Amino acid sequence: MAKARLEYVWLDGVLPTQKMRSKTKIVSDFSGKLEDCPMWNFDGSSTEQAVGNDSDLLLKPVNIFKDPPRKNGYIVIAEVLNPDGTPHPTNARATIHDDDNDFWFGFEQEYVLWDLSHHTPYGFPAPGYFPPPQGPFYCSVGAEFNVGRDIIEEHLDQCIEAGLNIEGINAEVMKGQWEYQIFAKGAKEAGDQIWAARYLLERIGEKHNVRINLDPKPVEGDWNGSGMHANFSNTTLRTCGSKEIYEKICEAFSPQEVIDKHISVYGEGNDLRLTGAHETAPIDKFTYGVSDRGASIRIPIMTVENGYKGWLEDRRPASNADPYKVASVIIDTVKSVKL
Repeated sequence: MAKARLEYVWLDGVLPTQKMRSKTKIVSDFSGKLEDCPMWNFDGSSTEQAVGNDSDLLLKPVNIFKDPPRKNGYIVIAEVLNPDGTPHPTNARATIHDDDNDFWFGFEQEYVLWDLSHHTPYGFPAPGYFPPPQGPFYCSVGAEFNVGRDIIEEHLDQCIEAGLNIEGINAEVMKGQWEYQIFAKGAKEAGDQIWAARYLLERIGEKHNVRINLDPKPVEGDWNGSGMHANFSNTTLRTCGSKEIYEKICEAFSPQEVIDKHISVYGEGNDLRLTGAHETAPIDKFTYGVSDRGASIRIPIMTVENGYKGWLEDRRPASNADPYKVASVIIDTVKSVKL
């Protein structure tokens, strides 16, 4: 009787930056289909999601991917439910409205490989010392500038084998900083794939004693922070062919109450990153512009050259942001526009 390993992955209740938790369920003669993943439960009192005398919470399977390194292995993305089957307050995925796949998302996940032996970014010298100023590390080649490629290539291979729609990788501006891009149709699907990719990368990091650092500003000073730029479109953005409509949608992001709503879910510690320097806009202001990497929202040049048929890029989300929350607030703002 064949045995399969189902790795249930969920988000805990450690706010404001929830972390992944996971555990393995062994099942027999598994079909590989989501509908055959059983409901499960866990001790919510150990994840800050319940109290000890009423601790059982449910894990509802909502997506499934192959788990490449494990024989007959699967990653099961799960939502956290209360015992009565209602979404737990920490379950952001369940709050996404109107997820009819009209909205497409491409997340650019930046992160820093963090050497746990030296408590520095991978490739940095001993604490208190620094490598040469940033400049030669972006899309770099060669051992002097490019560090951790073996980790990144292993992650790329696993994402492809898992069936994730990973679209690329590159070394980023700070030494030891990298990025991968995930694209999916539908906010929930995009969020699921980001969390699955994060999970695979964390597990690879365990083998190398490397932390996957998602802090928005991992190194103080003249160093780039880490973001999770959110590229998004809907049918209107993909087909309208109108500069005026693009500007009207961008303007919907500009009122102060809307800025505050977005920033509240765009990641913890993002004020250290969104300073107006290092390819960012100030956290308390909203701007947009064509090809402007110092704006809150960039209108890609390819969108303009295609006659304003394409997508927008919100550059404000931090690397540690929850993609479910980011997608949800973007959908709400775009859908508020009366065209």
